[in-house]
Amino acid sequence: MRFEKAALIVILTVLMWTVPAVVAGQGFKIVVNEANPSGSISKQQLSDIFMKKKGTWSNGQQVLPVDLPTSSKTRNGFSKVIFGRDPSAIKSHWQRQIFSGRGVPPPEKASEDEVLAFVRENSGAIGYVSSNADVGSGVKVLEIARK
Repeated sequence: MRFEKAALIVILTVLMWTVPAVVAGQGFKIVVNEANPSGSISKQQLSDIFMKKKGTWSNGQQVLPVDLPTSSKTRNGFSKVIFGRDPSAIKSHWQRQIFSGRGVPPPEKASEDEVLAFVRENSGAIGYVSSNADVGSGVKVLEIARK
């Protein structure tokens, strides 16, 4: 009987820690211009794109990542799922890159509508919006591959 209670406590503890991560992973969707040939993207590819380690799509076109403000709940979820860090840690990384002259962060747009407009107007663009955002025409949603 004690073993069953201990096992139940362990299972509930594990669920308590994993459920928020699963929910956070569903709090955003990745958006690209409808002309983009990709249908899915891995977390590693997203990380590389938004950290500007990868600058082109598979067809050779320049990648244009766009962020939401660090205060955005959607950016918070994106950063935790894709980078495993808070937006403030990513911002610190970019401040060091700027100071050393090694790079600049993706541009920030003030709202999801602005992110969608940027993606719609730039064929190489990639961004993210909340999972309940209506992306409209000119934009498509990429599936995050389980790699």
